[in-house]
Amino acid sequence: MRFYIVTLYLILSTWQISLAQQQTDLVVVDARLKKGSLQIDVESLELLTNRNMYDNQPFFINEKQLAFSAADDKGNHDIIIYTFSSKKFINLTQTRDFNEFSPATTDCGLYVSSVTVEPTGKQRLWLYPNNFGEPELLYDNLEPVGYYAWYDNKAALFILGSPNKLIYPYSRDEIFTIAENVGRSIHLRPNSSIISYIDKSDLLDTPEGKTYAIKGFDIKNRIYHDFGRTSPDSEDMIWISKDILLMGSGSTLVSRNVSKNVWKPVADINLDTHGNISRLAYSAKLKKLILTMERQ
Repeated sequence: MRFYIVTLYLILSTWQISLAQQQTDLVVVDARLKKGSLQIDVESLELLTNRNMYDNQPFFINEKQLAFSAADDKGNHDIIIYTFSSKKFINLTQTRDFNEFSPATTDCGLYVSSVTVEPTGKQRLWLYPNNFGEPELLYDNLEPVGYYAWYDNKAALFILGSPNKLIYPYSRDEIFTIAENVGRSIHLRPNSSIISYIDKSDLLDTPEGKTYAIKGFDIKNRIYHDFGRTSPDSEDMIWISKDILLMGSGSTLVSRNVSKNVWKPVADINLDTHGNISRLAYSAKLKKLILTMERQ
């Protein structure tokens, strides 16, 4: 029994790193929301990164900067900050024994949070000050963390396990389980108290591919919501506005109003060197859309 527990722990603690072996780049394109639809200027398309490594998990931390996780030539993963005005990259982290993934900005705006794989193999949520001060461990008792989203200065956490589960720490004594067997796309619905997630227990096989239910939990009112289904064979989504969802389907961007059932094509992202859109990030202020795409 002890061997089984240790083995399972090692598998879970190296989960983020194993996912990070993909060779991916970040692509930037001008985009704006107009009259309820996202308009993409495909002529503005350019590679933000172009390395035979891992650049992934983009997140706009403010109106000027993008954070993402990147691997170096030694296999270490750090958080990189890109400033659009200067077109410069800078390391927020540069740690030899720690690996940082899934950056986001905290509600207070003073920290960039990260799922951090520690030297012991523990995978927990850490906070990295914007002023490059010493990092802080947020939840010492909640692990292993895979993904997360912020609401009311607390993080809804995707906890790895069998099955995995999505939890919200109302307090140290009340750790509420929102759902089990959820996907990796965890987001706060804009202008709401709803954490959205993909319910992988609710699977539907269609001629176009597998779809899953998109659901939400209202943290404030403790009410569940249904937001329709994913685009076939896709699992990475973001909210463009309170009512508009965006996903990648191969090399095509598709969007859907949550009040409707049909995903509509928005733009084809045609690159000879890259394909398969996964994670996304959007800034309405900058009118920029970031796409993670696999190198071919």
